[in-house]
Amino acid sequence: MVEARVFETDEALLTGESLPVRKSESSVFDDDAIGPSDRLNVAYSSSICTKGRAKGIVFATGAFTEIGAIASALHKRAPRIRPVKRKPDGSARPHHYLEAYTLSLVDALGRFLGLNIGTPLQRKLSKLAMLLLAIAVACAIVVLGANRFHATQEVIIYAVATGLSMIPASLVVVLTITMAAGTKRMVKRNVIIRNLNSLEALGAVTDICSDKTGTITRGKMVARSVWIPGLGTYTVGLNSDPFDPKKGDIRFDTRTPSQINALGSQPEADEEKSRHGPIVAPADLLASSKFCLQDFLAAASLANTATTRQKDKEWHFRGDPTEIAIQVFSTRFGWNRQALITGENPEWTEVAEFPFDSDIKRMSIIATRNSSGESFAFVKGAVERVAGICTRYFETDSLENRSIGVSMTDEFREEIIRNMEVFAALGLRVLALASRKIDASIHVSEDMSRDAVEQDLTFHGLIGLYDPPRPESADAVRKCHEAGISVHMLTGDHPETAKAIAIDVGILPRQMGRLGSNVASSIIMTARQFDALSDDKVDKLPVLPLVIARCAPSTKLRMIEALHRRGRLCAMVGSPLKKKSRTQILQGWAIANSCINNRLATA
Repeated sequence: MVEARVFETDEALLTGESLPVRKSESSVFDDDAIGPSDRLNVAYSSSICTKGRAKGIVFATGAFTEIGAIASALHKRAPRIRPVKRKPDGSARPHHYLEAYTLSLVDALGRFLGLNIGTPLQRKLSKLAMLLLAIAVACAIVVLGANRFHATQEVIIYAVATGLSMIPASLVVVLTITMAAGTKRMVKRNVIIRNLNSLEALGAVTDICSDKTGTITRGKMVARSVWIPGLGTYTVGLNSDPFDPKKGDIRFDTRTPSQINALGSQPEADEEKSRHGPIVAPADLLASSKFCLQDFLAAASLANTATTRQKDKEWHFRGDPTEIAIQVFSTRFGWNRQALITGENPEWTEVAEFPFDSDIKRMSIIATRNSSGESFAFVKGAVERVAGICTRYFETDSLENRSIGVSMTDEFREEIIRNMEVFAALGLRVLALASRKIDASIHVSEDMSRDAVEQDLTFHGLIGLYDPPRPESADAVRKCHEAGISVHMLTGDHPETAKAIAIDVGILPRQMGRLGSNVASSIIMTARQFDALSDDKVDKLPVLPLVIARCAPSTKLRMIEALHRRGRLCAMVGSPLKKKSRTQILQGWAIANSCINNRLATA
């Protein structure tokens, strides 16, 4: 990138990131080991521009791009000749050459007989065929021996008939009927079987490698936790449709997130009340608050360009995923941007907007209250950047202190950062909200200086967003574990986010402290840590990682190969490298329809 203006790209195809990535032409990285998700100064082929504009210099095309590397990996075949074991100086002894040639010959014979290729069922059938052949030959020899190897026509026919009697003639019919019944059962569960070999392999799967975004999770952001100084912490419970503002419970606790000790593992269902307080209706929360909650909701709904509206009993959204999540939260309390600024007698009128700037990492909107004519600036952005320009906050929800507030101190800024870190440790993306009343002597217009607006702000609170897991994910992982199948999550998201989601759905144990240090360090890694290990070191790990964060396609490929070296049968879900695994699972009607259309187009 040589020039970027609020430029964002969707790289979910390559990295699995749940949100668009903001690019910066000024970013420089000296380390060649960083993955695609960390290269903020590069735009990739096949990624989608979601915002802004940019200019760049093309330095890779075709097979040399990241998407091209995936295609090359899919078409790459393992060498059929075993490598010769060599000393560190590159030399090899004669018996090493003999060993390599012998093993290569055995592999070739195994491929010819079908003993080391195909699905597990095909391999078992090939071994059964070899066993039956040996038994048939033995029976024929016994018959010939009983007749003192006097090979008359009758003896030969009897010997051949004895050998053929060893072949189970109905085995093919039984297998065909079994496969047909299995396919019918899968269809009842909304699964389309494109190839019967996949159905055979699915029954022998030992490991599942899954992406996170859109596979284990919904692929959409929702508000999970909110902290408002002077009030406490609000927690939105999980439900079947978190994007419906009318669904889901809200728990309220007067303690701060750091006091709740949210840095621990995700709470169990029976611990929700003790950890996050009782369930309180949104109307009761509004009624009990004097002004702190109302000011927070005003900033959340107005410092926002997303829209939410209900039509035919369904909610429709438009805008950035992050802003949609914040808008859904404010709509739970009846503070909807669409209702506040539109209609015959709107309560607010938007005057000016300062869009999100990647340099200062915040955005702001100026709106005028029509009933009083007062103008306010509402600001949303990164916690450090917003807290740094705030000069006061409300320590209590008391009307007597509303006009004055409490001056912002370094100690309170540290408390803001502590609470932000609590939310971040739970895998939440944290934003801060603030506002200020613009003096009546200042002429409010779109030509106002941004620096003149974004100063002397009042801090209103923090909101934590995340991509929630699907309701069925935890149950699916549990059933896999009961069946002896290990589930691995390979994602491009942040390590803390990946860890929190993995614990939430059961991929990682909740009591991580009970594991041995060598196992605990192996079950969760970043792509940089995993890629830094040689194949020999990977094979010596006590267990292969259950979670790999900041994952690139090449890392997923190495993971599949490591599983194959351990004799495991891997199924791939939600990744462009599905073809490299022995079982490919496509999830969602959109993907299935695309796959079917592509097959029909090439037919």
